[in-house]
Amino acid sequence: MIGRLLGGLAAASLAATAAAQTSGATVALTVEEAVARARGASPTLVALGEREAAAGEAQRGANAERLPRIDARAGYTRWSDVPEFSTFDPATGEETVIFPNLPDNFLARVDLRAPLYVGGRTASLERAATEQVEAVRRERDAAVHDVRFETERAYWNLALTRDSSRVLGESLAAYEAHLADARNFERVGMAPRSEVLRVEVERDRAELERIRAESAARIAQADLARLVDVALGTTITTVDPIDAPAEPAEPLDALLAEAAAHRPEREALAARARALDASAEAERAAARPHASLAAGYEYADPQRRIVPPESGWNDAWDVGVALTMRLWDGGRTNAAAARVTHETAAVRAQLDELDRRIGLEVLARREELLAASAAVEVADRGVASAREAVRVAGERYRAGVLPSSELLDAETALLIAGLDRVRAWAEVRIARAALDRAVGRVSETP
Repeated sequence: MIGRLLGGLAAASLAATAAAQTSGATVALTVEEAVARARGASPTLVALGEREAAAGEAQRGANAERLPRIDARAGYTRWSDVPEFSTFDPATGEETVIFPNLPDNFLARVDLRAPLYVGGRTASLERAATEQVEAVRRERDAAVHDVRFETERAYWNLALTRDSSRVLGESLAAYEAHLADARNFERVGMAPRSEVLRVEVERDRAELERIRAESAARIAQADLARLVDVALGTTITTVDPIDAPAEPAEPLDALLAEAAAHRPEREALAARARALDASAEAERAAARPHASLAAGYEYADPQRRIVPPESGWNDAWDVGVALTMRLWDGGRTNAAAARVTHETAAVRAQLDELDRRIGLEVLARREELLAASAAVEVADRGVASAREAVRVAGERYRAGVLPSSELLDAETALLIAGLDRVRAWAEVRIARAALDRAVGRVSETP
């Protein structure tokens, strides 16, 4: 009954695998190619790129505060009719209009305003905008590191599940051969029925684990497909071998120094603190005297600066300098500057906390890599030992001097050793990627 059930599950698993493989194309990727595709397809990086562009435009706007502003306006105004004001000269008998009735008024004017002195506010705003650009850029760098680590982890998880399925398949073949021998021995009366049943049970267990491994492989493939932006039905082949040598762990002091210098999250917080310092200075500049230049040129009909006004187009201009100083604003300026100062202190506290967490993270990731590397050495020796044990036990079993149970134990030990080896290599790969992420190592992937 159990064998038929597992057979049905295996058939369903094979059908699901075949459907996934035939529903889309096949893509072979190295880990660096997967990372490059993930970086190009990440919505998070697109969003941060837009935020960086927005910060750049804010910086351009802050730089423009130094430049003069030129405004142009034109208009028409209809005034109500009024009695004309005029004088009469009795000697000549002539009437002179001093203020005529001119209901139609046309105006075209250009104004120029230029800051002369603003108490350092413009320079502070420029520094704040520049640091904001740097902060967003560093946040995007941090997201790039996150995308790289997430992609590498998904890549090696897929390789792990695929290799686990392969190891289980090899063990199934060994169990099938053992089962055939056990049945032959049973037919000639050299083995009891219990030995056949035990081998069947171990074979069924291996088949169940293979089904689970294939299901996990399909999930891991879908996760990687999401990151590299390919259809879920696409079959992704991992090109890089999981058991290739990885870079050993560097000394802890060197890793801590590298993390302090290159972690983009730290650089982003430091830039935000500098931006807030500049913003506080800009707020305080509002209390200082400000000087500005204003100039204008207008062309009007009638030109009201001409007395008496007369119908017809005439021009006029004006130039002036203004000095203003805020004498009292109810404490608004001081409150605004104090608010930004407190925000700066909060960001610096976050930076201090991040420095502490970075130190712990680097140490933990290094220890994980060291432990995983040691596990690989043990797992490699375990596989070699288990293979030799299976070879010796198989020869003795077929010679009739060893019970089936001991061969079965040796085959099960080889299966466990093989799975442990694959898992250990995957842990090395993921631990290496996690350590690179912890120190903020710059990727060479474009």
